[in-house]
Amino acid sequence: MRRFMLALSTCLGLIAAPVTADAAEDGAEVVSCNGCEALLELAAATPARKDDRARDVYRHPVETLKFMGVAPDMKVGEYAPGGGWYSRMLAPYLAEEGHLTGLYFNPDVVPFDGSKLAESAAAFPGKVVEWTGVDPDSVSGMTLKDIPDAEKGSYDRIVLFRMLHNMMNWNIADSEIKAMRTLLKDDGLLGVVQHRAKADAPFSYTNGSKGYLRQADVVRLMELNGFELVASSEINANAKDPANWEGGVWTLPPQFALKEQDKAKYAAIGESDRMTLLFRKRD
Repeated sequence: MRRFMLALSTCLGLIAAPVTADAAEDGAEVVSCNGCEALLELAAATPARKDDRARDVYRHPVETLKFMGVAPDMKVGEYAPGGGWYSRMLAPYLAEEGHLTGLYFNPDVVPFDGSKLAESAAAFPGKVVEWTGVDPDSVSGMTLKDIPDAEKGSYDRIVLFRMLHNMMNWNIADSEIKAMRTLLKDDGLLGVVQHRAKADAPFSYTNGSKGYLRQADVVRLMELNGFELVASSEINANAKDPANWEGGVWTLPPQFALKEQDKAKYAAIGESDRMTLLFRKRD
């Protein structure tokens, strides 16, 4: 970890004004973290990720975080960090000049016993430190219940990876997105990666219960909750995925819900087709 931090400090000294806005061909304003790719590559190569890297071919973390304009000096919220796959990359990347916060569900709105969510949020920094060895002061955790005034309007970025389907299925998407909006600065951005259904897929397949959502529905949901689309990317697209599995997205790796049944077939397809979207908090 110390060797990584020394390399990170050197790279930070070579980067000036890393986040810029460029005009895309379609006229959309695209935010990119110019010069951050080397730092992201360093973070992706840390020993803490030795078991995570096998999935980089599907999840493209370097390209995804660069697209979302996540710079190393930012305050970043990771919604529903789960097992820490992205946390183990974000924590060392942000440790020198930025800050990572694990954002957990509001325990009052989830359709399950949320009594231990506050404990999970409190334990998040310790887990990250154990995984990565970063300074404990560079990591925090909180639920989206009773957001402290000091946290409101203080985040540069929030990232939401493959969780919107659960939020939709549990009927908590509106309240959780609004809470995240409260956390963001006036010019803050929220990045979304989500399993993507076909544009003409029926509601019964795109209500969250199968893991897939229609991209147009996601954009509309975010617009209704105070965001505007800045840019979209095909970084995490997978044309091999027909997105019509009877058992939902969990048919594919890494879950392999059908166990050994046709496992080679699903392994050859890989992980799901995914939309990658970037939204700005609007007035």
